[in-house]
Amino acid sequence: MENILASLCGTSPEDPLPVWVHGSIGHCFNQLTLSVIPHVILAVVSACFLGTPSSGVPCRPSWGWRIATSFLLAGLFLADTIPATISQQELGPVYLEVLANGTAAVTWLVHGFSLFMLCRSIHGFTRGPAALALLTLSPLPSFIITLVWYCQSGIAWSPAHPGASTRFAILCLQLASLLAYVVSYLFPTAGRQDFLSINYSWQQDQPISEPGIPMPDLQRVAEDGESWLSHFFYVWMNPLMKRGYQQKLNQLQDVYVLPHQLQAARVCDHFYSCWQKKAALQQADEETVSLTSPIIAGGDGSSDASDSPHHAQEAVCLLSVLHAAFGLRFYSLGLLKLAGNLLDFSGPLLLNLLVNFMESCQEPLSHGILYALGLFAGSFLGALLRSQFRYEMNKMALMVRAAVISAIYRKALRVSSASLARFTVGEIVNFMSTDTNRLINFCRSFHELWSLPVQFAITLYLLYQQVGVAFLGGVALALLLVPINKIIADSIMESNKKMLKHKDTRVKLMTEFLCGIRVIKFYTWEKHFSTRIKSCRAKELQKLRAVRYLDALCVYMWAALPVVVSIAIFVTYVLLGHQLTATKVFTALALVGMLILPLNGFPWVLNAILEAKVSLDRIQQFFELMDQDLEAYYALDSPSDTATAMEMQCAAFSWVPVEEESTRQPSSTGTLQLHIENLSVRKGMLLGVVGKVGSGKSSLLAAITGELIKQGGRVYVCDLEQGFGVATQEPWIQFTTVRKNILFGREYDARLYEEVLEACALSEDLNILPASDQTEVGENGVTLSGGQKARIALARAIYQEKELYLLDDPLAAVDADVANHIMRKCIFGVLKHKTRVLCTHRTEFLEKADALLLMDNGRIVKTGTPADILPLIEAFPKFKDTDKGHKDKAPIEQGQEEAIKIETEEPTQNNNLIHKEEEKKEGAVAFQVYKAYWMAMGSCLAISILFSLFLMQVSRNISDWWLSYWMSSISQTANTSVMACSASLPSPELLLFSTAGVISPIQELDKTPAPPNSSVDVNFYLIVYGTIAGANSLFTIIRAFLFAYGALRAAAVIHDRLLQRVLKATVTFFDTTPTGRIVNRFSSDLYCVDDSLPFILNIFLANIYGLLGMLVIMTYGLPWIGLVLLPLAVVYFFIQRYYRFTSRELKRLCSVTLSPIYTHFSETLSGLSTIRAMRATKRFELENQLCLEQNQRCLFASNTVMEWLDIRLQMIGVAVVTAIAGIAIIQHQRKLGNPGLVGLALSYALSVTNLLSGLIASFTHTEMLMVSVERTEEYTTDIPMEPQDKLVQVSADWPSEGLVEFQQVVLAYRAGLPNALDGVSFTVYPGEKLGIVGRTGSGKSTLFLALFRMVEIKSGQILLDGVDSQLVGLEELRSRLAIIPQDPFLFSGSIRENLDPQGKWVDAELREVLEQCHLWDAVTQMGGLDSELGERGKSLSVGQRQLVCLARALLTQAKVLCIDEATASVDQKTDQLLQQTIRQRFADKTVLTIAHRLNTILDSDRVLVMQAGRVAELDSPARLSQKDGSLFQHLLHSRQQ
Repeated sequence: MENILASLCGTSPEDPLPVWVHGSIGHCFNQLTLSVIPHVILAVVSACFLGTPSSGVPCRPSWGWRIATSFLLAGLFLADTIPATISQQELGPVYLEVLANGTAAVTWLVHGFSLFMLCRSIHGFTRGPAALALLTLSPLPSFIITLVWYCQSGIAWSPAHPGASTRFAILCLQLASLLAYVVSYLFPTAGRQDFLSINYSWQQDQPISEPGIPMPDLQRVAEDGESWLSHFFYVWMNPLMKRGYQQKLNQLQDVYVLPHQLQAARVCDHFYSCWQKKAALQQADEETVSLTSPIIAGGDGSSDASDSPHHAQEAVCLLSVLHAAFGLRFYSLGLLKLAGNLLDFSGPLLLNLLVNFMESCQEPLSHGILYALGLFAGSFLGALLRSQFRYEMNKMALMVRAAVISAIYRKALRVSSASLARFTVGEIVNFMSTDTNRLINFCRSFHELWSLPVQFAITLYLLYQQVGVAFLGGVALALLLVPINKIIADSIMESNKKMLKHKDTRVKLMTEFLCGIRVIKFYTWEKHFSTRIKSCRAKELQKLRAVRYLDALCVYMWAALPVVVSIAIFVTYVLLGHQLTATKVFTALALVGMLILPLNGFPWVLNAILEAKVSLDRIQQFFELMDQDLEAYYALDSPSDTATAMEMQCAAFSWVPVEEESTRQPSSTGTLQLHIENLSVRKGMLLGVVGKVGSGKSSLLAAITGELIKQGGRVYVCDLEQGFGVATQEPWIQFTTVRKNILFGREYDARLYEEVLEACALSEDLNILPASDQTEVGENGVTLSGGQKARIALARAIYQEKELYLLDDPLAAVDADVANHIMRKCIFGVLKHKTRVLCTHRTEFLEKADALLLMDNGRIVKTGTPADILPLIEAFPKFKDTDKGHKDKAPIEQGQEEAIKIETEEPTQNNNLIHKEEEKKEGAVAFQVYKAYWMAMGSCLAISILFSLFLMQVSRNISDWWLSYWMSSISQTANTSVMACSASLPSPELLLFSTAGVISPIQELDKTPAPPNSSVDVNFYLIVYGTIAGANSLFTIIRAFLFAYGALRAAAVIHDRLLQRVLKATVTFFDTTPTGRIVNRFSSDLYCVDDSLPFILNIFLANIYGLLGMLVIMTYGLPWIGLVLLPLAVVYFFIQRYYRFTSRELKRLCSVTLSPIYTHFSETLSGLSTIRAMRATKRFELENQLCLEQNQRCLFASNTVMEWLDIRLQMIGVAVVTAIAGIAIIQHQRKLGNPGLVGLALSYALSVTNLLSGLIASFTHTEMLMVSVERTEEYTTDIPMEPQDKLVQVSADWPSEGLVEFQQVVLAYRAGLPNALDGVSFTVYPGEKLGIVGRTGSGKSTLFLALFRMVEIKSGQILLDGVDSQLVGLEELRSRLAIIPQDPFLFSGSIRENLDPQGKWVDAELREVLEQCHLWDAVTQMGGLDSELGERGKSLSVGQRQLVCLARALLTQAKVLCIDEATASVDQKTDQLLQQTIRQRFADKTVLTIAHRLNTILDSDRVLVMQAGRVAELDSPARLSQKDGSLFQHLLHSRQQ
């Protein structure tokens, strides 16, 4: 190397590159280092921009100038070579001049072309990348030095040297051109107007679009069309990082749009086309061809390519489709991984050479420089490759995620209801979340699967080079630990599974608890639920404890392994009769450190792969469910009579597939079979369907829409493509505005919309809602009354303008007045020319029907006219003919209703959004949160954990230092011997380094005769080393177990505090907070606190201590490194701060955009039958894709931000390594420094990058997980609580009389809202039966809420037996009153638990009660008192659930019973029997009944008519009905019309 330089520069080989010659800088040094190198760098960077895509923009003048000067400079450099070659040796050797000028000419040509590309791209509106402009100035020092030299030498203008004069002139021209370049760069490029003409928001502050309007074309697309340089260093992320730092990243619009290849629509199309091909292949194999009808395909009759034929769907293997869609790209990423891994080995090899160089006296300097450069290049390239691999891998994972999630959604829309019933909603949502995530983790683990063994093999080979066969001793031990590790890992998995099972049970319980929170408070069952939840939690924590302690053991074994293995190797080596030398010791230690990583990583990789396999099978099972096959279900040939709208012949249906029926236990659902011998419905007729509770009315409608399984017979429906207008018995309402609920995806047509609102009697309700029809409805319509929900669902059906309408008891939940209106304006009004099938219990409205069906036990008992059939239904209402002539009824003041909302819900302050948006906390996690976690763990415990960590780190650093000290002392002994500086190159196999940190430099001591005392020395050093290592492993195990214990303790404390608080929260809180949000606290947030947080926190603390230890050792070994470390520390601080701001905001956006995917999915599942019947599946699929795309945008950005940071940290690491190598070489030249310590410092430096990025990653991750603690804390401190005080002690049998008095009661749901009760006063005497009536929203239910103190009253008093209820403890008050609530709430569990959770009653009593409620037969059929009810009691029909609630009330011996519309979904006959039961059982009790069917209260002692929160009338029913103009009389009449 020296010779080459000497011949190029014409100098002596001893000093080939003199820096200072004759008082000025040496010409050769100037040309090579100040001219050639800067030009090469400029050329490389410019070349990176050559691929910039054009956006067809013409060039600006300032760009034109820059391009012209670049080409001019290239020409000038070429011209300069001519005089240089002619007048040889005047300035310097010819070859040097040609090299310098040639490089410069090529550079400026490349630069000119890259500017040309840039000015036509998007950069044309800016000045272009600043890096490029700065680099153009880098050759300037060389120009100036040459200029100064000319002036000093005085040959610039001398005629004697024409060559030199020419070159001086050219030099001046070059300088002038460079100046022109700089000036044209500083010139303004584009005005503000030009910016607006471009459809990208290129400036970095606000996007041009209005903040509220998402305008995708104005949002910048990520990554597409960026240069190489930008790709490698993620420069395109800078504007986003800046926004994050300025805290302007608050909405989704602020995040980049996904790059083209990641967009959900594109990925899914590609995936489905692969699915298509696979399905076609499979079908070709089976040779069964079935054509798909358009109905199954799209919802809108447009069949598109992606709908595979029905049969093929069963067997297409998801894995093979994923393989076909993404395989090639996925496997090719392995090449990047391989290259990165191989480069990882270059570091230690070069380090070994460098340390040997420092020890030898003869090796030339150029070798040292080469090794240092090699270290730089290896670490630099390795960093780039690793970063690109991870980035591409992340993109890959996002593609798989998009494909799988949308495929699951798509499948769910197509599966038949019967087979879907095998999974609960929760399980299906799990496929989309947990299982998909596991598949994605597999993508990441797969490449580890082959790369770890490769690393392992290379390391073993190097170890063999060192100690021969002795290495087998250690490896055998290490391999022995693998099965032990496997056993531990297995038992961890086992415990984990059980823990998750308990967690699921707990979350399910919690969800049920929250869904029925109002009823639970009415019944005071909080304690019962609390104990159930706590017992689940205790089991969960027990399994978690096992997991944590086993984990601690695992960590300890990993930490102890290197020491044990290396000692085993040394012992074997000595037993084989060899002499141990320091070289062997160091090298072996370093290599063993390298072995541990693949050994430890491997079980986890296998684990991830097995988990993915399980998840894949689960998803596959879901994909194999039968699709709804409408063409097989419906007869496609129309009957002879064209007027038939629908007909069924000899059809049999069931809810369960035939093959499963036999295996079912009798208690399960689906026992109802439906047999329809002959049913034909003409177009335009109104068919009424009547029958008692559970007779199969709803099943008949499901059979018409194709949701049941057809076992035979023929079903025909005309106009199938168009679908049906459906209103189900339990109305399905979406979580969106009222208007969107009604439009259901159709265009807004003002005339039709108004007509529909009027027909469904909604106009008035909307006027009272806070934002009219733009009011948001909660989940499942929680913020509306039952009647409003039913009418909105009805309005939605009508707005769709279908031909066939299936209405399932839409009148059940509305009062007589409204029911009348709906019959007149809607069923006989807007829908009068349509075919209508109406199921209802309110037979009085069916007199005008064209025909009636009487159903019983799943069969049609009789069909005929209303006149034939109505008399068969007993209990036709009385008061039939109270003066029919009273048609001109008194006008009721309808406008006075204050709040139409069901009284239990109150409009919140912000007008239209019922639910407050979930707070997204801004900025860093507050110190309070860390303090809360610290307190939950306990201060003593926390301090002892930190101390054990400290001891562990110190002992580890000391053991490393001891090794380097040992090495130094040996090299001093060796230096005294003859062959001190052997110039021979050591074998590259002396690979000395470990990721853990020990890297010890060696010189080859084999040639040195060992001093006689060496073996004693070795033994002494080894024993000390072993002792230190032993202490280290002791501290490690102490730390691991302390930490596990602390984390468990914190988890337990946090859950208990949260649960206690939520149990005592007010009802208002539950109404304004969606259940999902509270459940989230108990599921994912607690999971973080239980599981993820301790894990990451552990890593974070270890990283902090590790980094501190490393800095101490590095500065101790090379004090000069401090000069480099300080500026780098500053850079590090700013980079990580910049990163953390943005990363935190993106993480928050990720979680905010994630919930809509799941909410939308579970909403879809609950409304599946409606969506399919209305043929809206296509639209829902697109909505799902949209939600997914939004979430993927945030995920992509947040993944890329990690890479942005990582590459910058890697560069810091590269700088540290290069700096240490440089300093080491300088010290060597100056004969300073200790090679042992330098080796140690360098070995640490090689792992500095991993520590730095690990530190930020774990800190950010900790911060992110701390958000979970923050969210649980927020609930433990901020939830409004019910008053817990008890001011009066009441007797055990209070209220013994049952006297209820309201005195001037005023109640508002919240400050600033109109009063729901406005000065209500009335008295109910002991044993009296009081009926309460009034229009929706008049304050009926509010009376009960006030009585039970669910909402505290503003003023006035409510007295029970003369005691003010405000003074009695809540639990006592509620347990002494009985209520039958409006929504029948059942929780999963046996019938016995549902009736009597506290276990107070014996079976005989329970049976008696059930018999009185006419439920005993149904219960015995299901399998007795211990038969399970399923989620929310789904094995019972709605009417039967209501009866169970009545049975509960009968059991309580309370003196006061409140009944709220308890019989709305019960048929007339059962209703009569119930009334009788209530009359007999509660003869001596006070009964308050809210009724919509007036006949339920006609026999009560008095009737209270409520209006607008006041008492309007109170008297006996007979008197009120006689009194002209009374509200009660009006209600009676409207009912009879």
